[in-house]
Amino acid sequence: MKRLIWIFLLFISTVSFAQKADELIKFSNVITAKGLKEKLSVIASAEMEGRETASPGQKRAALYIENEFKRMGLKPGNGDSYQQKYPVYQDNLTEKNMTVNGTSFAWDKDFTFSLQTITTGKWDYSNVVFAGYGIVDSAKGVNDYANLDVKGKLVVILEGTSTGMPTMGVGGNRAFNSNPASPMAKMRTALTKGAAGLLTVSASFPRKMPTETKGGMYLKKNDAAGFLMANISTTVANSILATSATSINELAAAAKGDHKTTVAIAATKTTENLESSNVIAYLPGTDKKEEYLFLTGHYDHLGKKGDVIWYGADDDGSGTVGVMQMAEAFAAAAKKGKSPRRTIVFMTVSGEEKGLWGSQYYSEHPLFPLEKTTADLNTDMIGRVDTERTSGDSLNYVYVIGHDKLSSDLPVINEAANKKSSNITLDYKYDDPADKNMIYYRSDHYNFARKGVPILFFYDGMLLADYHKPTDTIEKINFDLMQKRTLMVYYTACEIANRDEMLKRDIPLNMPSR
Repeated sequence: MKRLIWIFLLFISTVSFAQKADELIKFSNVITAKGLKEKLSVIASAEMEGRETASPGQKRAALYIENEFKRMGLKPGNGDSYQQKYPVYQDNLTEKNMTVNGTSFAWDKDFTFSLQTITTGKWDYSNVVFAGYGIVDSAKGVNDYANLDVKGKLVVILEGTSTGMPTMGVGGNRAFNSNPASPMAKMRTALTKGAAGLLTVSASFPRKMPTETKGGMYLKKNDAAGFLMANISTTVANSILATSATSINELAAAAKGDHKTTVAIAATKTTENLESSNVIAYLPGTDKKEEYLFLTGHYDHLGKKGDVIWYGADDDGSGTVGVMQMAEAFAAAAKKGKSPRRTIVFMTVSGEEKGLWGSQYYSEHPLFPLEKTTADLNTDMIGRVDTERTSGDSLNYVYVIGHDKLSSDLPVINEAANKKSSNITLDYKYDDPADKNMIYYRSDHYNFARKGVPILFFYDGMLLADYHKPTDTIEKINFDLMQKRTLMVYYTACEIANRDEMLKRDIPLNMPSR
């Protein structure tokens, strides 16, 4: 009898969960191509000036999203604020001098500094160490620092390699961390050896285009802040090493070790304190309101240069308004007394194009407990057709990333929701650990995944055509396809928000390190 009662209660619970999801699904008619286009016409407008992080255009976009969340009746996600602000910095180099044995050299003709690592100061060196190509690779038996004492000294190295091995590999940042011949690895090697600074001889002098003395924005100081780094010409290298080489290959023949040379460097750098923000609103749940489902997309893009605007209609205006339109549907349901069981958090982040800054900041300063966050459904570029896709379903697909990672519940729920809604092709091609484009790491879901939160990332696959170009404009968007994709994500969210249990976290991440 007890077993029968337990089975009956389980059945009632399952029916109740399904009914709750179905009640919300009825409001999916709010997600229309017209509604998506109306919002995207604002987000991807000239007024937003490409929404570059920490720019006036980005702040106008944030205010628009905030006002829309308010209009919908959603609650502010950060106390009484809809924005989670975070600091951003930008440097400006106002003084830059280098002399060798009393001879002055010219900026861009013979040297440049790394704006990321240089600090304001004056440095005088009387002992410089030449370390060849500056590579230490135990797997290949290469150690350019063998028998060299570089602690506290200025080190000169050559760009590239002597063997022709690539200095970068597939995967961008991943290659910087793993390839011993990459510029980042060479810098880290010099730091580890205790060097005071690093001068890299480059063949790029004299520079054809002026080097920016206003640096790129950054989120926080990197590991090498205060470590002197500069690129120098072969002319400067000859003066330091007492050689007469005409190329880097000829300089490779110079004797490694100490060179008695006087190198004087001076720099003045000012730092501007900027600010960006994530826009966050939430809809309280009912009986499971202390558990959370996130719907995310990034609203920043590449900004404006001169009179040219990078509109970012697909990347990621499309995902941003997808989140907003799903918020519209959930809010409409709540107004009719049909709230989800779990709290749903709608978060549009900035800084994605700079390196996932906004979501990184959120993951390190969460406003809702990550251990109680059941999943993140991230939409980044859902408005176009992949120009490389040649199959017949090109108007009826979406790439899904994360389906076989972190939680075995993800594909079951998502595939069922897809069949109930748009019934589009769910393409898992980018979940391959060998994916050369490393898509799993390239949007804001990653900062949830690295904290153990199950994620699904929905993406149209556009990597060519208008990707990261000023021509990523609203007239290129396929709003019917965008609606299908958004509906499918909404159905998936309805199921996850109303099931009895949080998603299992039962699958180790099967991706290589970033």
